[in-house]
Amino acid sequence: MSVIPERVTVTEVCPRDGFQSLPANIPLEEKVEIVNEIIYCGFKQIEVTSFVHPKAIPQLKDADELLQKIDRRNGVQLRALVPNLIGLERAIKAKVDKVKLMLSATDSHSLSNANRTTFDAMEDFKPLINRANEAGMPVSGSISVVFGCPYEGDVPVSRILQISEKYADLGVTNISLADTTGMGNPVRVRKIIRAIKKEFPEFDFSLHLHNTRGMAFANALVGLEEGIVNFDSSVAGLGGCPYAPNASGNISSEDLIHALHEMGIETGIDLDRVIKLGKNLEKKFPQSSDSFILKAGKCSDLHLAPKEQVKLG
Repeated sequence: MSVIPERVTVTEVCPRDGFQSLPANIPLEEKVEIVNEIIYCGFKQIEVTSFVHPKAIPQLKDADELLQKIDRRNGVQLRALVPNLIGLERAIKAKVDKVKLMLSATDSHSLSNANRTTFDAMEDFKPLINRANEAGMPVSGSISVVFGCPYEGDVPVSRILQISEKYADLGVTNISLADTTGMGNPVRVRKIIRAIKKEFPEFDFSLHLHNTRGMAFANALVGLEEGIVNFDSSVAGLGGCPYAPNASGNISSEDLIHALHEMGIETGIDLDRVIKLGKNLEKKFPQSSDSFILKAGKCSDLHLAPKEQVKLG
């Protein structure tokens, strides 16, 4: 029988994954306010931006300024994506706490996302990892479209194991498993997690789930049962990969945290404050938000019981 953990870490990715998917420019000061509020909600790890070329994702062109202006606090780890050495140098200068490498499980998605095949992209990681090590910068890895690729369909487990072996050779053992376009299902997710944890028990895996087809929490529950204790989510369900078709938002932070708390699993996050922020973001970006809790409220939000049955007709 599976054992559900008593506590998990939820990483907020709205400032990177959420913002990059929005077509309208968000002013820097507004981003600062949102990131600060995320910090005040109690998240201990935040994926705050990506140091990509401004032409690739214009929304994140102010990554350096954002890191200078937010209210940085002890105990809050700020993570950023880096695509290359230039991005890494910017991240080091901006004093982020941790960098994350971008990688796709399939060549088709990798060519679309990085203009390189998967294993060619991993060869490019070597100088980044060496430079990060010199700077004392922790490095984590990722595998996008791990539970299904919009171009190739199911990804063989053997492919995921090969990629993980290469990560091990590079000395990167903190890996995010991403359901980038929400193609995963509980059976598939369990199969891959079991296989990869069996072969690489020393790895620290996290789940980055998109709710494109309404399967994200079912997949998160399987992750919990298989021992995953680190999850990414985005306030108001904002998010989506610009280089993948139909890649709608991440599982919303308020949905995930509410469900975890209902199950008796601690997160250390102020859910009411997250909901308040989610409502504000929903007003600003109504076409991009997707959250059950923002629609229905918490289970504990009880209503006044009726005194008698109201008959219609």
